[in-house]
Amino acid sequence: MASELSGLDAVVKENLDRHLGDIEKAMDRDSIAVFGPIVHGLETSVRDAIERLETQNAKKQVAIVLDTPGGSAEVVERMVDTIRTFYDDVAFIIPDRAMSAGTIFAMSGDSILMDYFSRLGPIDPQVFKDDRFVPALSYLVQYERLLQKDREGKLTNAEFVLLQNFDLAELHQHEQARDLSISLLKKWLAKYKFKNWTRTATNGAVVTPQMRVDRAEQIAKVLSDNTRWHSHGRGISRETLEGDDIKLKIDDLGLNKPVQASVRKYHHCLSDYMRTMKAGIFVHSRAYF
Repeated sequence: MASELSGLDAVVKENLDRHLGDIEKAMDRDSIAVFGPIVHGLETSVRDAIERLETQNAKKQVAIVLDTPGGSAEVVERMVDTIRTFYDDVAFIIPDRAMSAGTIFAMSGDSILMDYFSRLGPIDPQVFKDDRFVPALSYLVQYERLLQKDREGKLTNAEFVLLQNFDLAELHQHEQARDLSISLLKKWLAKYKFKNWTRTATNGAVVTPQMRVDRAEQIAKVLSDNTRWHSHGRGISRETLEGDDIKLKIDDLGLNKPVQASVRKYHHCLSDYMRTMKAGIFVHSRAYF
């Protein structure tokens, strides 16, 4: 079995290296794949993958192929700090999904590439509870709903018991997770995604630093409104992200057929391999497997 697994690893690595190399060549930048939930320990793998590249890329550009259901905003913050230590320009490629903390991660890029199938998600932060991640905003919304009913004198006995069972320290943790997610999104959008936004599209007015911050805050507010999205796991399409109330520029991966084809081949290969090996997370570069 060991020799068979070793043989499988070698074949998969050869295919993944080839597809990732095609992405690097087509985009003229280093490439790193990050797949799986964003949990503690992932940031170490990202660091190692970047350091082992020993890149000669004078442009200091990288493409991150990202597929994640979300996870910890704290881990995202550390990965972004690591990536920005080595690279000045970061492009995120979303072949399938980058939800919750994955959306925050993608928003730290200078550009985001999606096609019609790709999805980002609401920035509903997740906190670790009972050995699993749970969406923090759901707790906060329900707590506020019960408080409002109490203020109106409409709280039932059963709801009163539920309200008493809320852990205030835990609720504070949820609030902190929400505030961190929003603050990171605002900071990174203004600093990186909007850095080349110098004139408004409507009348050509000069864009000030405060206008970038205000625009980032508007986007953060919409993406963190779970009463609009209704579900923590609801995907948000490129079309919706570029719509009137979000107006976030997303590059169309479908317009670059060579990159799209290489990304899909890579995604299929790595997804199948991770299912076969029952791997939770996976980070890959041409120098790290």
